[in-house]
Amino acid sequence: MPATHANAHAITGMIKRLSRPDYDRWASQVRHTGGCRQPIHLRGKVDHYDQATGRLLHRYTTRSEPDGVLRVPCKTRRATRCPACAETYRADTYHLIRAGLIGGKGVPETVTSHPTLFVTLTAPSFGTVHSRRAHGGKVHPCRSRRNATTCPHGRVMSCTERHSKDDPRLGESLCPDCYDYTGSVLFNALAPLLWKRFADSLRRHLAKLGGLLLKELRHHLTLSFAKVAEYQRRGVVHFHAVIRLDGPGGPTAPPPTWATTDTLTQAIHHAAQAVSATAPAHADQPERTLRWGTQLDIRPITLNGDLTEQAVAGYIAKYATKAAECVGTLDRRINPLDDLTAYNLRDHARRLITTCLQLDTQPELADLRLADWAHMLGFRGHFSTRSRHYSTTLGELRADREHHARDTDITTGRLPLFDEDTVLVISEWEYAGKGHSSGDYLLAAAITGGCL
Repeated sequence: MPATHANAHAITGMIKRLSRPDYDRWASQVRHTGGCRQPIHLRGKVDHYDQATGRLLHRYTTRSEPDGVLRVPCKTRRATRCPACAETYRADTYHLIRAGLIGGKGVPETVTSHPTLFVTLTAPSFGTVHSRRAHGGKVHPCRSRRNATTCPHGRVMSCTERHSKDDPRLGESLCPDCYDYTGSVLFNALAPLLWKRFADSLRRHLAKLGGLLLKELRHHLTLSFAKVAEYQRRGVVHFHAVIRLDGPGGPTAPPPTWATTDTLTQAIHHAAQAVSATAPAHADQPERTLRWGTQLDIRPITLNGDLTEQAVAGYIAKYATKAAECVGTLDRRINPLDDLTAYNLRDHARRLITTCLQLDTQPELADLRLADWAHMLGFRGHFSTRSRHYSTTLGELRADREHHARDTDITTGRLPLFDEDTVLVISEWEYAGKGHSSGDYLLAAAITGGCL
């Protein structure tokens, strides 16, 4: 609950928490969650035993904690659910991407000399939508047509508005009855497969350009990438990717001399046009072949210029914490029995969700699990992915943070210093809930600077 909507119940709960003798420890837990909006409550213990004698050296138990639980961050990546944890995810993604561009986190600085491109793969058109067109700082009419045609449903396919950035009509179809909602949903569902086939085709064409067999490519060249999915206002995803050429084994070795930026550009053009994914026929709809859109953006990344490594890392990290909220959908799964009219949904988003639920009833499309991913408008892939050799991993970054926290606990005396080779650690944990009460929410917002 926002602090501005405090009620008598919340204020009473806040006063009770403040008057409790363990308030300082509770406040410390809140600070350690980093301002998490919905912290996870854990109940359990951690025992440290001497492996040689079996003697208990140290025990931590949540019985002495406020409410008998330990509060830990929820670690969600979605900014709509928890801004604090999403910011941690964004920062980790930023460092992961940037390390693959300039080195660090186990990547040598020589990686800056490897051919690297920033690529955007878009979706095809599924109908005319309202858009904001700006050039040279001037906003132009949306869809101005001197001799605009009238669609079969009687709507004039023209819009002379100069839309603002926050205009709710952006992404909405000019004629909802003409818009191909089925195609949009199926493209989102098959986008992960399209990416996989794009990457495979890219490797095959690089091998061809190098005069190699595909099975020989890994002995000469490694294709490394990191990508993120972004929703357009019309409800379809497109992918932003950093694609880099390394030597065999990854960034520690340079690629062969024939593997240049021009070679990579040519291979990307070929792969983007060559691959496709097929949606099976269903009901009265024929089999449908889906491809990437015609708009393919390929740009080099430089250390000083319009597209620096900082700009690219920041751009990808920003979208790693977002989902389909810009389309006007929900950030949780939708039950097929839900009444969609009860939610504050844009008409365009409601039609896309309804299409997902309707298509899920078709046996031929059961593998796409469209009902489970209706809130994502059909997309069921990972938002942020990387190849094995691109740079460090999010897991390694989190492990470094945990080691730092452990070292801090040892330094401050909260945890004894043990020889890890001679100590057996046994942990027992169980889930005990999540979130804050209304009173705790007010206090936590005050402690963390109102970021909840």
